[in-house]
Amino acid sequence: MALRHIVTKEDNILHKICREQVKFDERLHQLLDDMAETLENANGVGLAAPQVGILRRVVLVIETNVEDEEDEEILELINPVIVSSEGEQTGAEGCLSVPGEYGIVTRPSVVTVRAQDRDGGWFEYTGTGLTARCICHELDHLDGHLFTEKCERMLSEDEIKGSGSEG
Repeated sequence: MALRHIVTKEDNILHKICREQVKFDERLHQLLDDMAETLENANGVGLAAPQVGILRRVVLVIETNVEDEEDEEILELINPVIVSSEGEQTGAEGCLSVPGEYGIVTRPSVVTVRAQDRDGGWFEYTGTGLTARCICHELDHLDGHLFTEKCERMLSEDEIKGSGSEG
């Protein structure tokens, strides 16, 4: 595994549409492992392949809704598509590619995504709360969008001191 460089909002790659991942091989496995290490090192809750310079539909999301005695799980979502959503949540959101900036964004409170695993098998996963927010945020990256495009407003430095989640 290796740390990958996280590109920032000035990099044009973040504004491009990603291509479908068609090969489920050792190269993909290495990308997923590197992304997991990079995400952990950056203390984020999600990471999309374009954030590390790869234009593929590959996303990692940390499932944070776990019992106290359980470890958080990293969800590997390849070629993900949201198949249903419900409810609404509004809150502070940030991004590893937009360091130090946060904004108020409204997202669904429950999201079900259909995706492939690292070996190409299809599955569905339902996330709630922060996980639902993160899934939506990371899938936006795959279509070349940043959270700043969906913000109701950006937060001031004073407001940031007590809140925020990065993905």
